[in-house]
Amino acid sequence: MRSLVIAILVTLAALAGACGDSQPSPEQGSESVVAEVQAMYDAKCARCHNGNGNGHGPFSDSLIPRPHDYTDPAWQASVTDDQIKEIILKGGIHMHKNPAMLGSPMLKKRPEVLNGLVKLIRSFAKRP
Repeated sequence: MRSLVIAILVTLAALAGACGDSQPSPEQGSESVVAEVQAMYDAKCARCHNGNGNGHGPFSDSLIPRPHDYTDPAWQASVTDDQIKEIILKGGIHMHKNPAMLGSPMLKKRPEVLNGLVKLIRSFAKRP
């Protein structure tokens, strides 16, 4: 269990470092931002939250606390967009969530990507 958590942390740290501070030019348009958002979610979030947001990613069984189920309407109603942004920026350890979830403070300089991640998370909500 401990080895798995360490492996997850090392992998996520490597992915975070690979993101760098590169910024697309404004003329690249929103399609590149959407692609970047999806790529970031796939690389940093889906392993635990799953590609469909249900919280049952390949690493989720070993995590305590378990990842949130983004498809749950009750969870969606319980958090604001600003709270989701804060969790993304600060990571789990600073937000009393799972410490394996690393923050992405570099997204402070990329509000379009941060907002895109919130929009993607919101899109997983099941409709009643």
